Amino acid sequence: MSPHHRSAIIFKRNQLLRHFVPLDRFGNPVEDYIDDDGIKRKGSGLAPLLDRRNFGELALNLLQMGNCYLERRDSMLGTPLVLVNSPAIHTRRGVEEGAFWWVPGYKLETPFAAGAVFHLYEAELTQEIYGLPEWTSAMQSGLLNADATVFRRKYYQNGSHMGYILYVSEETLSDEDGDAIEAAMDEAKGPGNFRNFFLHLPGGKEKGVQVIPVGEATAKDEFMGIKNATRGDILTAHRVPPVLIGVVPEVNGGFGKPSEAADAFHFAEIEPLQLRFLEVNAWLGLEAVRFRRYERQAAPAAAAA
Repeated sequence: MSPHHRSAIIFKRNQLLRHFVPLDRFGNPVEDYIDDDGIKRKGSGLAPLLDRRNFGELALNLLQMGNCYLERRDSMLGTPLVLVNSPAIHTRRGVEEGAFWWVPGYKLETPFAAGAVFHLYEAELTQEIYGLPEWTSAMQSGLLNADATVFRRKYYQNGSHMGYILYVSEETLSDEDGDAIEAAMDEAKGPGNFRNFFLHLPGGKEKGVQVIPVGEATAKDEFMGIKNATRGDILTAHRVPPVLIGVVPEVNGGFGKPSEAADAFHFAEIEPLQLRFLEVNAWLGLEAVRFRRYERQAAPAAAAA
């Protein structure tokens, strides 16, 4: 829909993935790690219940779709063996509580094992079956941003648009000359347009030939206004500081320090999302989701002084 929309979602996903700790079925980190006391510990080396790839896909589904699903696959003893992300675009809830279906197409339905799917979703006020992504409040702004970009791109690709009116009231211009001008203008359309045009009228009068633009200047001004306004709407809906996703400031003051913005964003946005994903542990009865402690990027005021 727009680069700012996608970038904000991927940035959140990456921050969640950056702090995610893969655990084995006994609740131990599978990789070497440094504990809270600063001591390096050796990981178990066992297969994780939920690996990084599936957790990253799970987070992306929740942020993009407002719904995410995690399938529990058990061993022959009935204990959890692995957790696999089920794409939200094709996963549906059943009529009975705890029933879920894989529906990749028309008349293609495969039931999951009873109670084997965990559903995490953003609350939607009009129903309680599926969630609704929070960024939908900026959908119209995002679509307008995309439309403005497509229009501007077609404007430069398409030489058949009406860019101006060539008004000629000069009496010395013959019909043959007029036909020649019309043919020259037709040849300037399409790829390779914006060519120079020469018109020679000896003894012509002032304003005998006029070029009247049709909305070109207005279109240029509105394009930048639309892009900037819709960008602000999109980033507001995602609550992502512009400095963290590569937006170039247009004022001398900029957006502030990236380190301070990163700290505020983590505590205000990423940690609440982490708490949502910890619901997996309560559903599973085991610890499958854990996040390492965040390290502040900005130095505290006292230490900096």
